[in-house]
Amino acid sequence: MGALARLRAGLARALVRAARSRERRNAPLADRLLRWALRLEPQMGDAAPTLVALRRVGGDRLGALDAAREATARFPQADDAWCLLGEACQGAFKMTEAMDAFARALGLAERADAALRFGLLLRRESRFTEAAAMFARAFAAGAGPEALYENAAALWHGGDTEQALRALEMWGTHFADGPARVADARRDLERGAKPA
Repeated sequence: MGALARLRAGLARALVRAARSRERRNAPLADRLLRWALRLEPQMGDAAPTLVALRRVGGDRLGALDAAREATARFPQADDAWCLLGEACQGAFKMTEAMDAFARALGLAERADAALRFGLLLRRESRFTEAAAMFARAFAAGAGPEALYENAAALWHGGDTEQALRALEMWGTHFADGPARVADARRDLERGAKPA
């Protein structure tokens, strides 16, 4: 990073700090400071996530979405920007756009959070096979046992009970009371409990 880029990054960080100290007392000023910081940042930093969060807290879902879109326009190669856009799209009830954003993030980097969120959106559309594959990808990227459970539930609801039971067994190995948890989860699936 050159001297000018370091200067811009430092100014952007200072603006973000100033905005955070004012967000409760003067939200419009904090918003303005964060917009300036976003324009100054030489690479994806804290300005866009802080601006999106500020607008969400203020109830401006579409404003949060606009800020996330601006981040992807400024930093199209930043997987963080695309994940931020996916979350903002979900907050604005634009699920198809959210899936596209998470897919873009995954195209740039293997991210457990993006794969997990993408899988949840696919499952919500009853695309269980694709959701199961995305949950497996999330687990491989480090998402932990939650991804295994979601994988098992998606496989079960997609009709692949044998693979679902294998995934549940693997999920159960992450807990001291694994066999009891597996038995409970299997009962829930057999009763037809739909995943949330």
